[in-house]
Amino acid sequence: MSFRLSTRPHGHPTLRLIASRAAPFALALMLAACKMPVHTDASAPPSDPFIPAATQLLDNTKWQLTEWKEANGTLRTLPGVSASTAAAPAAPATSAAAAAANPITLELSTATGQRHASGFSGCNRYAGAYALKNGLLSFGTLAGTRMACIGTGGDVEGAYLDALSRIARSGMQMDAPQALLLILDNGDRLTFTHPADAAPAAQPKQ
Repeated sequence: MSFRLSTRPHGHPTLRLIASRAAPFALALMLAACKMPVHTDASAPPSDPFIPAATQLLDNTKWQLTEWKEANGTLRTLPGVSASTAAAPAAPATSAAAAAANPITLELSTATGQRHASGFSGCNRYAGAYALKNGLLSFGTLAGTRMACIGTGGDVEGAYLDALSRIARSGMQMDAPQALLLILDNGDRLTFTHPADAAPAAQPKQ
């Protein structure tokens, strides 16, 4: 009688059973590892535009007023704002003439070594000093030209210049699209968009 010696190991029945049951779980883990990871920044909530650090970034920026929402939710008609440029759907009363008018603008510059604000208020040019302190944008006395205007720009100019003296909160929305947000003491909210032609300038004197 002859015997053949096998070199193939014989696994224990219990071990073979465990291996067979563990195989599906191992496959599932391998498939999960192949999934594309989710970037933490993509799932992060939007940043708070009213943190003081955001407002401190307003030096050397240019803006256009694209929305004025009153405390009761009513949208003011603004010059130079159409459905394509508004931060939200344009006010129902917006006319073709209002949309074609020059928009209200605001430039915050330190080119002279001092914080200097300037812009177009709907009918006239205006200028004066501004400050950034404790996360709040504020303006000093603003001087301007004295042209008389008829139309949307002339109608809103006085209210706009008055609004710049009644800012209760200010913020800068860093997430696209970037925006300057001004909350007035009566609850009105002014939203400015950030034009692409803003250019850096010298830093202000301390």
